Amino acid sequence: MSVLAWASTAVFLTAYALIATEKISRVAVALGGAGIMLALHATDARAAFFAEHTGVDWNVVFLLLGMMIIVGVLKETGLFEYLAIWAAKRARGRPFRLMVLLVIITAVASALLDNVTTVLLIAPVTFLVCARLALPVAPFLISEALASNIGGAATLVGDPPNIIIASRGNLSFNDFLVHMAPMVILLMVVFIGLCWLLWGRRLRYDSVRASEIMTLDERETIADRKLLWQGLAVLAAVTAVFVLHPILGYEPSVVALLGAGVLVAVTRVTTEQALAEVEWPTLVFFAALFVMVGALVETGVIGQLSQAAVDATAGRPGLTAMGLLGGSAVLSAIVDNIPYVATMSPIVAELVNSGGGQVQWWALAFGADLGGNATAVGAAANVVILGIAARNGTPIGFWQFTKYGLIVTAVTVTLVAPYLWLRYLL
Repeated sequence: MSVLAWASTAVFLTAYALIATEKISRVAVALGGAGIMLALHATDARAAFFAEHTGVDWNVVFLLLGMMIIVGVLKETGLFEYLAIWAAKRARGRPFRLMVLLVIITAVASALLDNVTTVLLIAPVTFLVCARLALPVAPFLISEALASNIGGAATLVGDPPNIIIASRGNLSFNDFLVHMAPMVILLMVVFIGLCWLLWGRRLRYDSVRASEIMTLDERETIADRKLLWQGLAVLAAVTAVFVLHPILGYEPSVVALLGAGVLVAVTRVTTEQALAEVEWPTLVFFAALFVMVGALVETGVIGQLSQAAVDATAGRPGLTAMGLLGGSAVLSAIVDNIPYVATMSPIVAELVNSGGGQVQWWALAFGADLGGNATAVGAAANVVILGIAARNGTPIGFWQFTKYGLIVTAVTVTLVAPYLWLRYLL
């Protein structure tokens, strides 16, 4: 590698280490790292702000912005209080039963929408229901982030890397349902068992609070029915266009911004009220992180690592698939999986065309999607959850998230390996 490549690697690893230690604000670290990358000419303004594969992914940033505004408007209606009481009553106040319910809802919604949108919608409900039952909120938020990444792997629209893979590999929505969804269902069953082992046994049932919950009428929490129906109508329209993305071709970011604009324009909610709910530090962190990772792409670091892994397994489809699965999981835990998949997909396309088989696409997809669970910054949903937790006065630390994420990633990736081998390679 060149001197510039080594320098950009050193900057990224230093920034990552500082984020992990939590001694300095992660936003400050990311901004500082991005600034140093630009100062070193590891990347430039064109590559950082305008390039599709090496710059800030504005689709992700504006998708987050639009959905945060929509969620902010819906908060004014009392909808999340309604859902919190409804969920608690269905679980009869039992903590682990409640966790399973929220995890399943999150996984299913992440397959139909995308995982970032899902956690934005489910997090406010989680805070409210945990407050009602005097439960620690961190286990619920972490489990929901992990479930969103697993559930999002099932479909083309569930996780951004899947969209890139579908485009490069000429794969359809149904291809993902047939090849990814069956294994994702099994992984969710296993994940629920892991939730019991990691958190469920320590959650305490409060019979008094559970009894109080059962006497509440969730319908009384709705503060503005007109605004509720307006908000739900816009959310339903946005969701429908998300699902029809392969047919209509509208980027999720465009849809989210249009929905947010319509909602603010036609309701009594002011612009100031809507923007007050936006997690600005999270958006800034994402932008800076994209710049840093883009510098690694620009200087060839990620490309060389990816190519080295492929070269080591060339001519052996089974070994290549296993290398892709494991390597993608490791790299997606460290860098954002969107630029990683964008860099890796041309290499995988060559492998598929040269006789490696379509299994290489599924290995890349599973590795990138599930690997994002390993660390607090490995996937967009994780970063959003940490931002929401900090905003609500219950911060979740890097290692507090990562110690659970590593276990879930190790188990799920290990289970995918025999699935790929038995279904495609024997």
